Parts: sequence; structure tokens; C-alpha cells
Amino acid sequence: MKKFSLTDLLIFIVSTELVGAFSALISGDFNSIYTEIIKPPLSPPAWLFPVVWAVLYAIMGISAYMIYRSNNHLSEKAFKIYIIQLAVNFSWSIIFFKFRLMTVAAVVAVLLALLVGLMIYIFGKIKKSAGLINIPYLLWSIFASYLAIGTAILN
Repeated sequence: MKKFSLTDLLIFIVSTELVGAFSALISGDFNSIYTEIIKPPLSPPAWLFPVVWAVLYAIMGISAYMIYRSNNHLSEKAFKIYIIQLAVNFSWSIIFFKFRLMTVAAVVAVLLALLVGLMIYIFGKIKKSAGLINIPYLLWSIFASYLAIGTAILN
């Protein structure tokens, strides 16, 4: 196991947060589009999304750092899954808000939830806590899938 490095941990967290920030920047005006669309029941207020995502990106960064420190034979595979789910995550807002492809975004949301589940599984095989701390991310991804599917149907 690699020695703890606060600098490395912060690099993992900040780089993951930047993925979310860059996706939001490319996506455009989230708030005006969110207010225009017909939303399914249980849709949260617009201000909640950036708060939740900031926390979830931090969790992702922390768990990826835990895998990085582990030096496990599965770490390379785990990082590939992590990068793939992060890329899918990055693309969702752009697909939904910039291009307004709601049905495609719904499919991408379901794919993301599946990838997050896979990431939790492989992270958990390497370091149980690295998998477990991503359970809120999985739950939010499932909820986001419901919202995306509901929005695609209603609009």
C-alpha cells in the first residue's frame, strides 16, 4: 500500500470535481432549461443538483484515491471502469441540457447507474470502504435515471 499523501488525495478530488464543473460549463444554462421542462413527481429543486453533485464528485475522488493507494492487481481494471463511468457522467448533462436529447439522456442515465454499480463492485473487491462510500452515488444515479426517464416521457 502506498503512503498517504494529502496532495495526491486533493488531486483526485479536485480533478473529479473539475470533470463535473467542465460538463456543467459546456451544458449551458441548467436553471432555465430545468424550469421549462415538465418534470416527473419527486423532482427536486434546481439548486439541489449542484450541491449533491459536488458531494458525489468528492466521494468519487476519495474512493479513486483509495484504489490508487491499494496497489491491488485489480486496480488497473477498476480505474478503467472509474474513467468510463466518469466519461459517461460527463456526457449526460451535455446530452440533456445542451442538445436536449432527453431520450438519449435517459438511456445514458441508466447506463451510468449500471457503471456505478460495477464500479462499486470492483472497488469493493479491492477495498471495501472504497466501494461502500459510493453507495450514495449509486442511489442518486438510480434516482437520476428515474428523473431522466420521466422527463423524456413527459416532454
